[in-house]
Amino acid sequence: MLILYCFPYFEEMHSANELPRVYLTMAVVDEGSFAIDSGVERWGKTADVSPHEGHLYSNKAPGSSFLAIPAYVGLKLARAATGAEPNLAEMTWAFRVFTGVLPTLLFLLLLWRFLGRFAAAPQTRKLLIMGYAMGSMAMTYSVTFFSHQLGAICIASAYILSVWVVEEGSSRKWLWVVGLLAGCAPLVDYQAAFAGIPIAVFLIWKLVIEQRHRWQGVLFAIGGAIPPIALLLWYHERAFGSPLSTGYSASKAFAHFHQKGFLGMDAFRWEAFTGSLFTPENGLLVLCPMLLLAIPGWYLMARRKQWWHFGITLSTAFIYLAFISSINFWRGGWQVGPRYITAMLPFLLVPIAVALTWAERRWIARGIAVGLIGVGVFIYSLSSLVFPHFPESFKNPLYELILKLIGEGHIPYNGGWLVGLQGGGSVVPYVLMLGTAWAWVSYPSREDRKSALLGLAV
Repeated sequence: MLILYCFPYFEEMHSANELPRVYLTMAVVDEGSFAIDSGVERWGKTADVSPHEGHLYSNKAPGSSFLAIPAYVGLKLARAATGAEPNLAEMTWAFRVFTGVLPTLLFLLLLWRFLGRFAAAPQTRKLLIMGYAMGSMAMTYSVTFFSHQLGAICIASAYILSVWVVEEGSSRKWLWVVGLLAGCAPLVDYQAAFAGIPIAVFLIWKLVIEQRHRWQGVLFAIGGAIPPIALLLWYHERAFGSPLSTGYSASKAFAHFHQKGFLGMDAFRWEAFTGSLFTPENGLLVLCPMLLLAIPGWYLMARRKQWWHFGITLSTAFIYLAFISSINFWRGGWQVGPRYITAMLPFLLVPIAVALTWAERRWIARGIAVGLIGVGVFIYSLSSLVFPHFPESFKNPLYELILKLIGEGHIPYNGGWLVGLQGGGSVVPYVLMLGTAWAWVSYPSREDRKSALLGLAV
């Protein structure tokens, strides 16, 4: 209910991330084409389009637009029954729900079972799941038609299923699904593919070196990855003239960024590292401080010799921090945190779960953890409701933008509008639901009273 309540929609923004994806879905269904000329002509141009041979194309990975096709067809049929066509707001909402909200909710169910390996207590997992779903970039990019959260879901689900096959003895035929999900990750969001490297090492070592008779499992995984990768290369060929040419290589508006180095990576930047982690306007650890709990979690995993999960999660974090610190367009425009590394977040839930389990019966440690999680829930749940795009011009957008907009009653479309609540009044049901849910996960029993109060203070 909380995730569906939010609809932060601003048509006049001409979102450079959402509109090209909307246009591509329309073009595929209405014209059988990848060219988005019709959408641009009807609704307006955005910065993130790439011209090629007289036509305009989305410069985004196309997977989320392809996934939105059933939502668009269903919406067109529903609106045709009333003698009308869907407008841009309706399409944007439907595509957000179909490619962001619903996949995230299903992924939370998958996480719930998987994290039980590291946090057996249900109350601990409830706290962690809410921290991830409502207090991280997972929230922002579930309620917007970006591809970051969908890419994170694909690659993290591949990790989870590979663990079940290797460590729990599930049928190796599931490795076909592992490969399919891993292949869908770059189809949806190019940089989501980076997390596939430690997963591939894990599978090859386990299946080929330790279990030599199961080398066929690697072929299952490769076979599953072929269709989405082939679809991506075919899209590149049709849209940009070569399977290895992306929309970014054809981009004009940001060519000075994308055409430097490898995928924009040309040098390590201390400014990018600190700006992506520690600054109030964009720092991941400032906006989502629960991620700090991964550090003691890794320490505990090393002491317990949980080497594979330690290695996979730590190497994934290292890969993405190195990536965001070395791309020349690291700031990524308007965003609530460094959105290019959203795919890293589900992997960090493993060491965080280990740390929270250790803190269960230590009320001071649990109180600090509850407080760190609560900060992220406060920031991301409110910004997602009001304006999930922090412009670079604000030094502390939580106070300068989000809380100011709430105080002045400037609240966009949301579930409250359906019952006549607008402006500041539309925030009330959301805050009540959020507060109830937070009380439920932070104070599950009388034994947790002290840690819940300490968390509130933190």
